[in-house]
Amino acid sequence: MVKIYTKKGDDGTTSLWYGGRVAKYNLRTEAYGTLDEAVAALGVARAACGPGDAEVARDLLRLQSELFVAGAELATAPEAADRLEDGVSRLTEPMVERLEALIDFYMERVDLPPKFVIPGGTELSAQLDVARTAIRRAERRIVSLRDAEGLGSETVIHYVNRASDLLFAIARFTDLDEPEIFGGRDAGNASEA
Repeated sequence: MVKIYTKKGDDGTTSLWYGGRVAKYNLRTEAYGTLDEAVAALGVARAACGPGDAEVARDLLRLQSELFVAGAELATAPEAADRLEDGVSRLTEPMVERLEALIDFYMERVDLPPKFVIPGGTELSAQLDVARTAIRRAERRIVSLRDAEGLGSETVIHYVNRASDLLFAIARFTDLDEPEIFGGRDAGNASEA
């Protein structure tokens, strides 16, 4: 049996992939830990995919894999960034560009309502919106990390920013038309009653 506990973290620290140990509340740990939450939320969304959602499931799985690449990059101290490998442990601008193409692909198939979108049209779209907000939180953590300690590359910020946009696009693609929940009035007039 393989034991997964090492007891090394009992002192409140954790190992970086490259770069030693840091406190578990360190900005770097917060950044890649929040991405880990987003990857888990994407797993729930992928599990909610039905038989007709094979394309979406495939795109979500690839996004999960690439967010692990982002996590590896964030789990590396900037001075050790030269040890990372493009596409395996470091994000690249072509990976960002691929997300942009996917965003355009999904948005070409969506008619956005002329108001704020309320999550929950379908279980899948709601789960995607949960994952999207986790990625937005990760983005805020990454920017804080950059400002305080630095990053090996700004590409991770570009990628995470596009990842949340992609999830918005896919969530809208998997959403149903918003039901009339205000007795026939649109959301803008509901407060005027």
